Amino acid sequence: MQRNGGGVGAGGQPWVLRRVRLTWLSFMLVFILVFFPLIAHYYLTTIDEAGGPEKRIFGPRPGGELCETKHVQDLCRIRESVSEELLQLEAKRQELNGEIARLNLRIEACKRSIDSAKQDLLQLKNVISQTEHSYKELMAQNQPKLSLPVRLLPDKEDPGLPPPRSARACRLRSCFDYARCPLTSGFPVYVYDTASYPWGEYVDPLVKQAFAASVKSNIYVTDNPSIACLYVLLVGELQESPSSPLPAPSELEKQLKALPYWRSDGHNHLLVHLSRKSMTQNFLYNVSTGRAAVAQSTFLEQQYREGFDLVVSPLVHALSEPNFLEVPPQVPVKRKYLFTFQGEKVESLRSSLQEGPPQSFEEEMEGDPPADYDDRIIGTLKAVQDSHLDQVLVEFTCKSPRPSLPTEWALCGEREERLEVLKASTFTLVISPGDGQLVASVGCGMRLFEALEVGAIPVVLGDHARLPYHQLIRWSEATIMVPKPRITELHFLLRSLSDNDLLAMRRQGRFLWETYFSTSENVLSTILASVRTSIQVPAAPIREEPAQEIPHKAGKMAGTDANLADNGDLDLGPVETEPPYASPRFLRNFTYTSAETYQTWNRAPGPFHLFPHTPLDPVLPSEAKFLGSGTGFRPIAGGTGGSGKEFQASLGGNVPREQFTVVMLTYEREEVLMNSLERLNGLPYLNKVVVVWNSPKPPSDDLLWPDIGLPIVVVRTEKNSLNNRFLPWDTVETEAILSIDDDAHLRHDEIMFGFRVWREARDRIVGFPGRFHAWDVNHQSWLYNSNYSCELSMVLTGAAFFHKYYAYLYSYVMPQAIRDMVDDYINCEDIAMNFLVSHITRKPPIKVTSRWTFRCPGCPQALSHDDSHFHERHKCINFFVKVYGYMPLLYTQFRVDSVLFKTRLPHDKTKCFKFI
Repeated sequence: MQRNGGGVGAGGQPWVLRRVRLTWLSFMLVFILVFFPLIAHYYLTTIDEAGGPEKRIFGPRPGGELCETKHVQDLCRIRESVSEELLQLEAKRQELNGEIARLNLRIEACKRSIDSAKQDLLQLKNVISQTEHSYKELMAQNQPKLSLPVRLLPDKEDPGLPPPRSARACRLRSCFDYARCPLTSGFPVYVYDTASYPWGEYVDPLVKQAFAASVKSNIYVTDNPSIACLYVLLVGELQESPSSPLPAPSELEKQLKALPYWRSDGHNHLLVHLSRKSMTQNFLYNVSTGRAAVAQSTFLEQQYREGFDLVVSPLVHALSEPNFLEVPPQVPVKRKYLFTFQGEKVESLRSSLQEGPPQSFEEEMEGDPPADYDDRIIGTLKAVQDSHLDQVLVEFTCKSPRPSLPTEWALCGEREERLEVLKASTFTLVISPGDGQLVASVGCGMRLFEALEVGAIPVVLGDHARLPYHQLIRWSEATIMVPKPRITELHFLLRSLSDNDLLAMRRQGRFLWETYFSTSENVLSTILASVRTSIQVPAAPIREEPAQEIPHKAGKMAGTDANLADNGDLDLGPVETEPPYASPRFLRNFTYTSAETYQTWNRAPGPFHLFPHTPLDPVLPSEAKFLGSGTGFRPIAGGTGGSGKEFQASLGGNVPREQFTVVMLTYEREEVLMNSLERLNGLPYLNKVVVVWNSPKPPSDDLLWPDIGLPIVVVRTEKNSLNNRFLPWDTVETEAILSIDDDAHLRHDEIMFGFRVWREARDRIVGFPGRFHAWDVNHQSWLYNSNYSCELSMVLTGAAFFHKYYAYLYSYVMPQAIRDMVDDYINCEDIAMNFLVSHITRKPPIKVTSRWTFRCPGCPQALSHDDSHFHERHKCINFFVKVYGYMPLLYTQFRVDSVLFKTRLPHDKTKCFKFI
């Protein structure tokens, strides 16, 4: 215990000392850490203030002297830059806040405007709906609802009509049942099988075979007799043999009444008698045909029922097609003989040889009228021949006269001999039979047929003669009709006609022969068209070529070539925002306006003449609008052309809303084709693009077609033919067609200008590259010339506008020999189209201004760069002239230029006049 106590007491003092020391150390540490910095700061501050501003070490120096220190200069610059940027950002922030506030105000205003516009739109819709409803009510009140009439067919045994007073009193109104032929019936025709009836064994085999072949190709023939409008029966030409004499007229009459659809009186029946021989007996003269109409070449006056029966042409070419190369040319106009006549009439010849010179008609009229003028005709023609004023050929005796009817002038010699004489004749006389009761005969029909075939203008003596289809054909445009009493003035009359009139009559005669008389198909078609026209049933439209489309993939949206889009301030037209629209289609109506449309075609000399009131030809789908652009009425809301911007932005005219179709022919040049299609992007008034794929190999599977915002129709063709360019494709729905090659490089303003010009001349070819033809004096032939000239006669269809009407004519009406030559040479289709249009209209094409070269740079060479290209085109022109019989191309110095189209002419090409 002592040890512990002593230990504590002994050790207490050191422990206290240690505690005191720790307290003192803590105090000193606090003093050093707190007061010493304060004392040091005070001391240093006192030193800087005592030393003056220039000797300060730690305090701030005036004028930024602190930054003069080398190691802080960079930091100072950064500080100044950051401060400046912060100030700018602050200013921008304030600006953006203000802009946001303004935009919020505008958004609120737009929302209020949208709400107001929605209310206005709803009100407008209500107004439009009410207006449409009112319009429908008004139309219903003022216009009755029209629908196709219900076709009520009579019973098989129903005679249908009351009997006429006599067979001679038959007319369409009394002997034809119109109820079987509504306007919308399509004119179905049922043709009896001649071989199935007893008289069929007497019919000429050639006539029967040719008639059967024509029936198969006719579009109106039907196999359903219950719906037929007309029943056709071939009754001749009958051929008699010693072993089988012809049946008696009473027997034939009995067989006619036994026909299954004769219906007791034969109404709506047509008995066709086709003649191949110059002497064909009028076998139906003693046969009672009831209400059946008769179509034949020979009629007596007491037999012929005007407006009901038909005088038809003889069937000369039964199974043979005419050879156009053997047909003589239509030029020169004047031939070796002024007029010719070869024939024999024995009784008239004898009387003329016994009599003296003929008296004047004035003297003769003082006495008894002559029974027959043929004797005086012979004397007058002999006097003209003996005068030697003009070279004429008249022969009244024949070495081998052909059999003929009584009082009819017999044909002389064989057909080939007669044609050789006619080829050298400007005119040829067709003297009607001396018996006035014989109003039509096969002999006169033969003379007329042969004259028209070789281009001799027929001069018909005798005003009582009935020429074939005289109710429908204007024979005054192709023949000269002279009464027999004017025979003494005939020579003066023929010499007074001008060359232009003669050539026009010769062309019209060639058209009549080609269209209505040349083949058995044409003869049957003309017979049916005559009946159809008489009962006012519209013709069936010509078929369109069905387009077999090739599926293709569209790629990216096509851009617009800067060279094509750079039109300055020229507004080419509105960009269509609605689907493409087609041209109105007219099949034919019965209005006066429609009839007036055809008047311009009356003087068309070519084989596509359309008669205004006697349309014997099929109707083309857009025919009624071909030459005109409507009636001239247009509401003000339709948009007027005006001037300046108004004219540029609107087509104006009578058809202010119209589009065109691009037809592009191509052959295995995909890259060139794609580039050409891209260039069409943004082209105003474009309806669609039809690509005629002329290659048997289809397009590449990975080929991406450009998307130009309009349909691109790729059409597959059956064969590689340049004629495919002009096929009337059913996918072409506009009247205007822009035919363009795949390597043509035209600006949009050039195309628009050409389209506007075409609208002013819809019946002509309007294009860019011009060519002309020339006569080679040394070789006596025509030449094709592509050199630059101030005169032209053709416009190449590699870049040209034309009417779709000509596509029908080119493909279906133009002579097949021309299309065959195009296929043989793989050339000349553009020349053929120019021949066709000039032949129809007798007008030259129109050239519009473009750049001097329109072929795309860098494109592969086309066929036109081949050396044989021009030689083939020389041959084509001469061949086409032979087919047409004359040179239809016409020269022109007219060229259309626009004041808005600034053309820079080279100095060596400024001598041509430019018409604006």
